[in-house]
Amino acid sequence: MRDNAHNARIQPDDNFVRNFHRSCRIVDAHCDILVTLRETNCCLNEERTGGHLDLPRLVRGGVKVLFFAAFVRPYLPGGYLKRALELAATFYRETENNHDFLVPVFAWEDLLLALEQGKTASILTVEGGEALEGSIEVLHMLHHIGVRGLTLTWNYRNALGDGIAERDSRGGLTKFGKVVVREMNRLRMVVDVAHLSPAGFWDVLETSSAPVIASHCNSFQICPHPRNLSDEQVRAIAAAGGVIGVTFVPAFVCSTNPSLERVLDHIDHIVEVGGVDCVGLGSDFEGFDGFLPGLEDVTRLPHLTESLLKRGYAQHEVRKIMGDNFLRVLEEVLPASR
Repeated sequence: MRDNAHNARIQPDDNFVRNFHRSCRIVDAHCDILVTLRETNCCLNEERTGGHLDLPRLVRGGVKVLFFAAFVRPYLPGGYLKRALELAATFYRETENNHDFLVPVFAWEDLLLALEQGKTASILTVEGGEALEGSIEVLHMLHHIGVRGLTLTWNYRNALGDGIAERDSRGGLTKFGKVVVREMNRLRMVVDVAHLSPAGFWDVLETSSAPVIASHCNSFQICPHPRNLSDEQVRAIAAAGGVIGVTFVPAFVCSTNPSLERVLDHIDHIVEVGGVDCVGLGSDFEGFDGFLPGLEDVTRLPHLTESLLKRGYAQHEVRKIMGDNFLRVLEEVLPASR
């Protein structure tokens, strides 16, 4: 709890919360909707009864910037790069078919234009360095087609380094992985340390000249899941000007009773350790089964805004958590213009 006395005084009414939430520049740094669209052969503008996210619900949830992750599953038949390109094709099909609502982001100017037009700035990322297939030229081509972020590993070892499932090996980034990080800095792509082994995490922090993100991770101190970050890691990301996207994956929130309140506990602790400038949102919507009570889908985000206010966060702090912190990193990392 931020400030019990202040918290007791703040009881925002529904109209205030609704208007304040709409005024926030909400950023979600990780969702897997591209995989859902590809595997179910549906379209983003179709409102579904299940899952966490579609275009009608995205609009109601007020998300202004969304990272669309092209997740390449480990051991995927047919090739990792092929899968990444198929998901990129899905991304461009959906942004073209829904151009009244979505704007693909290649540079900071595109993001600003989307915000000015009241549309959702859509950032294409790749989750899993397997997609590079060991080639720096593939990274160049992915960048050329609009990929602006890369989660270096998923849970397992690849050509860039060890994922979190390999943490006992104490392996970090490979030589190729370090080359990739430096080249991403040069290309002005967002480096994502989610899923990395601890040694790989520290290698990235040592190698990158730009702020990095942990797109969908929580606090290990609050929930000791291997995918969550230690206090030392939180402090390191904060010191480098990066941001942690607090995620709604139930297993990363609490092993016994995951809920909106426990998500707030993660936010409180990360703010206490790293400061309010290092916290954002990375829902991982469509990337996990089931639902988190209180944050069942994207339309429930106003409840998170309301809960942060009730916990005693000032309005400018809520704006930072809901999106402005990630916008700061994007402004620094992305090219200013095409």
